[in-house]
Parts: sequence; C-alpha cells; structure tokens
Amino acid sequence: MAVVFEATILVDPDEKWYIELKDTVDGRIVHCQNVEELEKKVEELGADYGGHVDEVRWTKAEDVLPHIMDEIRVQMAEARAKIEEDSGEALTPIVEEV
Repeated sequence: MAVVFEATILVDPDEKWYIELKDTVDGRIVHCQNVEELEKKVEELGADYGGHVDEVRWTKAEDVLPHIMDEIRVQMAEARAKIEEDSGEALTPIVEEV
C-alpha cells in the first residue's frame, strides 16, 4: 500500500492562504496555516505508517495568486535549508558528471 498525502493550497474568505493536507489512505484532512505546521502534520500523520510517506502530491486552487505561491516557495526553501543543515545532507542527491 502506497502512503500518499495530497497538499492543496487554498485561500480563505479573508484572502489568507492555508494548506489542506489529506491522507488518501484513510481520508483524514487537516488544515495547516504555514509550512512549519505542514511539516509537523505530515510527520504526525506519517507516524501511523511507521514514518514512511511515499509521496506528497501538490495542487493549488485556481484563485491562489502568484504572490501567495512565492511566499509558500520561500517558506519551503527555508524549511529545506534547515533540514539539510540539521542532517548535513542534501535532500535531493546531486548527480555527478561522468
């Protein structure tokens, strides 16, 4: 069984963005107000599968404006840099030229 989560970027009536995280295995849905909260929720939901998550599929609603996407990308880049710094390893292996 593949453990797949779906992360959908949405905008509420006050024009604030949030991420809806859905566990496709059991249908649980949680809302995250920022990338840090998303990381925690992925970890919490993933704990039910021994910490193993095969994939997080990303989508966004049509009304999500470009500046919101930029803000999320910055938060994601900061989170990635922190993970790489803490672990001492790159999340995506660098392919060496032959």
